Amino acid sequence: MQQLNKQTAQKRTRTEKVIQFGEGNFLRAFVDWIIQQVDERTDFDASVVVVQPIDRGMVENLMRQDCLYHVNLQGLLDGKPVNSLTLVDTISRALNPYQDFDAFLGLAEQPEMRFVISNTTEAGIAFDPACRLTDRPASSYPGKLVQLLWHRFQTFQGDPEKGFIIMPCELIFLNGHHLRECIDQYVELWRDDFGSQYEAFKKWTTESCYVCATLVDRIVPGFPRKDIQKIQEQLGYEDNMVVQGEAFHLWVIETAPNLPLEQLAHEFPAGKAGLNIVLTHNEAPYHERKVTLLNGPHTVLSPVAYLSGIDIVRDACQHPIVGRFIHMVQFDELMQTLNLPMDELQQFAKDVLERFVNPYVDHQVTSIMLNSFPKFQTRDLPGLKTYLERKGTLPKGLVLGLAAIITYYKGGTRADGAPIQPNDDAHIMQLLADLWQTGDTRRVAEGVLAAKDLIWHEHGDLNAIPGLTDLLTQMLDSIQEKGMLETVESVL
Repeated sequence: MQQLNKQTAQKRTRTEKVIQFGEGNFLRAFVDWIIQQVDERTDFDASVVVVQPIDRGMVENLMRQDCLYHVNLQGLLDGKPVNSLTLVDTISRALNPYQDFDAFLGLAEQPEMRFVISNTTEAGIAFDPACRLTDRPASSYPGKLVQLLWHRFQTFQGDPEKGFIIMPCELIFLNGHHLRECIDQYVELWRDDFGSQYEAFKKWTTESCYVCATLVDRIVPGFPRKDIQKIQEQLGYEDNMVVQGEAFHLWVIETAPNLPLEQLAHEFPAGKAGLNIVLTHNEAPYHERKVTLLNGPHTVLSPVAYLSGIDIVRDACQHPIVGRFIHMVQFDELMQTLNLPMDELQQFAKDVLERFVNPYVDHQVTSIMLNSFPKFQTRDLPGLKTYLERKGTLPKGLVLGLAAIITYYKGGTRADGAPIQPNDDAHIMQLLADLWQTGDTRRVAEGVLAAKDLIWHEHGDLNAIPGLTDLLTQMLDSIQEKGMLETVESVL
């Protein structure tokens, strides 16, 4: 079997326009795959230079294959199964700034460079005051970025046309806002190094560099270890950088305050490529939609399914009773609490259900139940309160989901003997153990709802929500007396 490289496979030459901090699975299966699609369907003509953001990484592995690799997308699209293999050749080269800092700074000297994209994990967008402009390189990602911006500012003498469009993909709400704050902090920290050019450089980074907030969505399991031999035989190549991802993708890009939306759409013509990419002035409603309609149902379906004897998310969605429960929570309850157009919400919810029933992924419901109480607090409780405010009644499906979490945290075994092993903050675990030891479901309900400092925080004591304590107690009683499935049926 031949090794995958530019001698054995075609690699097209495009203009280097994108600097990408990060070489991991997500960026390669999401951003680089998207740029490849935009290249092939529009006149974008862009290639990516990958920068390894930390000392240890996979740049050498990428370069060994001349930055060629395959993306294996699996899932359902419009009800049809997808299991595709695509050769991605959009990365022109990859470099390690810890080994060749001058080559890293050299990227700033290329006039066609326009975009900076990153995924340096949630901890990557952080200000470290120990970083210095003279470090080779600065240890933090924002520090490296400001080093690059300073070199570009000097190279092109502050030309306003040579700023960057910066699109972080870290999984942080308003990631671009946080990155902008870090850039400003480094500009201030290093002002003495910039000397007489400090004010001009600060103005250039503020007015000519555009930092966008983004929301990214694609599940990327990564390297397909159990399938790699079959995949390589199918390809006819020894590709050791194959990355597996789901068929669904969504990229919401909130333009920077000083970057007109029309200009962003012109410079990054993803809208012409027929991809699921949204350019907008406000990313927040899309973030809320994802948290509410994807993460929200996940949080409540998992304990309901597990206590009903179901282990896989797909099986829960296809179950004649639990499947209807999931649909009710998603469409009849949570969807009613959002503020985007209903047709957009219904399409997104439909896409979510397709992702839940992905035939290629056995998603264990127990893997979702880690730290269930904090998840319910952020993903479902806001919807519960909004639903009550708008409809004048409590959403029974969400309340049942909370009752299922509380019951799951009782521990023990399932009806079929499978273990029930909750995993959360030790203080929360102890609270539930103490409450269940009373044998009084009302005391359990009241105690959980009253845990404002431990669980609910700014939401306060939930016993103050009209009718919630009574309904939650009824749900807990029903689960204890009738079991989970019969309780679900009664709610339906």
